[in-house]
Amino acid sequence: MRPDTPAENVDHTAEAARLERTAGLYPEDAEVLLLRAAAHLELSGDRPAATALYDRLLSSAQGLDNPALVRALKASNLWEYDHEAEEARAIIEGLRTSAPRDPAPWVIIAEALEAHDELEAAEETFTEAARLLLTDAAEPAPSTHPLLYGRHRVRRMRGLPHDDWDALADTLHTSPVTLDELHDPKRVWSLGSDNPAELAAEISRLRAELGAYREALSRPFPVAVLHWPAPELAELLSAYPTLTSEYPSHETHLSTIETSLRELASSGTANLGIVTGTVPSYEAFAASEGTSPEDTTLLPQYATTLAARGRAIAWPPQRGAECWCGTGSGYAECHGTST
Repeated sequence: MRPDTPAENVDHTAEAARLERTAGLYPEDAEVLLLRAAAHLELSGDRPAATALYDRLLSSAQGLDNPALVRALKASNLWEYDHEAEEARAIIEGLRTSAPRDPAPWVIIAEALEAHDELEAAEETFTEAARLLLTDAAEPAPSTHPLLYGRHRVRRMRGLPHDDWDALADTLHTSPVTLDELHDPKRVWSLGSDNPAELAAEISRLRAELGAYREALSRPFPVAVLHWPAPELAELLSAYPTLTSEYPSHETHLSTIETSLRELASSGTANLGIVTGTVPSYEAFAASEGTSPEDTTLLPQYATTLAARGRAIAWPPQRGAECWCGTGSGYAECHGTST
């Protein structure tokens, strides 16, 4: 959600302006594009402008996919300038009452409370979300892991003993540095040490923590492969029969996607993704490029554009997740059978 490229390498103000222009061209993707623009504005230090974008989204006549996320980001941003703590707290309380089913807003508001030393309220917020979203499944969904990690961190800072959810967080954490070590309050004091060995050890821990944090919150631009659901592919081939050479059948199309992604993965290509096409969207893209939809060289460009607009889903799916092909079957029992 939030870009984490250092400010000296990116003109965050210019990037925010570019994303706003893109949102005007693709109103169906305005929510994700304007959220990215707001994140760049926060990084540039222009927090009032970021709040204005959040308000623009919340006042939009079009329904938002995730209004709770927008409100959570607004609350977090407000608290960082002009001491807008009361308004931020009001938004946070409203979100807690509405109990969104998405983990992301919970994490954002809990971390906002934590960042302002309201540790008890932060723990309560993490715990509320865990009770709401964690099921009895053997392995929690990856999107809920930050809830457990954040709760573990706050409880460690408060000096509370481990409970079952803390133990589960320890189990899910895969970094070579344990959660107990990463969340040890005494580490803060070690940064003031004049012992080179202690400082070197702390730098190592911080690098491990930063790497895990960036991996969780920031994804580089994906290499995306285009997927046509069966009805869309049938419509595409009916309108543009010459594309049959590219797509002999839907089954072949799905098999080609999986094979291509595995080959890319085996060659060392990271952060692969899949984007789903629609005929109207593809035709509009072809028109914007001044060419015919029958031009096969347009297909990878279309996939890249969809990915740039935030439409890519990660491949391979997480363990236990549904297959990317849309059948509703688990990936391990569907296209992931030979992985």
